[in-house]
Amino acid sequence: MLTNLTRRTLMQGLAATGLAGALGSRLALAADEPLGITLVIPSPVGDVGWGHALAAGLEPIKAAYGDKVKITVLESIAEGPDADRIMTKTVADGNKFLIAGSFGYQNGALQIARRDPSVTVLHASGFQVAPNFSPFAAKYFQGTYLLGMAAAALSKTGKLGSVSAFAIPELITSINAFTLGAQSVNPDIEVSVVWVNSWFDPAKEQEAAKALIAQKCDVIFSNAQDTPSVIAACEEAGVYSFNLNSSMKKYAEKTYLGCVATDWSPFFKASVDAHLAGSFKGANAFLGVSEQVVEVVDWNPDVPADTMTKIKEIEAKIADGSFSPFTGPVTKADGTEGIAAGVTPADPEIIAMDWHVKGVATPLPK
Repeated sequence: MLTNLTRRTLMQGLAATGLAGALGSRLALAADEPLGITLVIPSPVGDVGWGHALAAGLEPIKAAYGDKVKITVLESIAEGPDADRIMTKTVADGNKFLIAGSFGYQNGALQIARRDPSVTVLHASGFQVAPNFSPFAAKYFQGTYLLGMAAAALSKTGKLGSVSAFAIPELITSINAFTLGAQSVNPDIEVSVVWVNSWFDPAKEQEAAKALIAQKCDVIFSNAQDTPSVIAACEEAGVYSFNLNSSMKKYAEKTYLGCVATDWSPFFKASVDAHLAGSFKGANAFLGVSEQVVEVVDWNPDVPADTMTKIKEIEAKIADGSFSPFTGPVTKADGTEGIAAGVTPADPEIIAMDWHVKGVATPLPK
């Protein structure tokens, strides 16, 4: 069973029942009732993007468990107090498995996990861990490095761009790896970034893409947008583009460079299995190519054959663990040492990255 609800629907429900009453009248689920699984996301599910990829990751759970699970998707839930109240209510209503699908949900979701050890919480893009609370994130940087190689091979101006959502480590590392991959082909590559400070703002995203194109950026990275606005604007301008999470090829048949796609179903399925078995243990799940969560798809045939051969060689090395995009030496944008020669940072260091590599021309927001 799958139900999609929006913020308006949820807030109407809160007003009708009274939050205090909802919290005070929690009833234990009968043993034969289905496991309530709730996914909360900040944007509409749509047909592309982050929300779409998360919702698609629940499909194997429905297929495996059928009526033994009840899945609800709460879409367009803004980060902040509303999200906290809505997540609290869904648990109070008896749902025991919560997927908090945005970085800004972290504090509220963590408090829910701490209050009720019988609830399992998965939180997107965060860093906090508890016995029943696991943050999860994709190693997008493994895919953006490869697309950076392709971008540099196709760029005529030596200027690349990125329309990016928020300056959080997950997206910073994606830009850094994109830059390093491009520099492995052309050391003089320069990358400009526009931070739109939104996960879902089609008009602002399109405006940012046009601004980068006006600066002669001829390959654009749509970094965590839940709309195809950037991809469509690039197609119209004849500029190559790529994105994260799910394919947007249908919006740019000619200039779509590819997609760093994510498949969350193995992780979601394993987590639900563990919850039902009573064996779930919170851990930081940082997943990539080797876990078959991250894969670059829809490669544009314009990528030169010799470059594609090199890309596939590096992709294989990433998969077997013999190559990391961040093995030093890596220099920071300010000219200081970021990673020493021969050093490969561990996952916790990558997750915490809060600086840009040399070649990214736009300073991080303060």
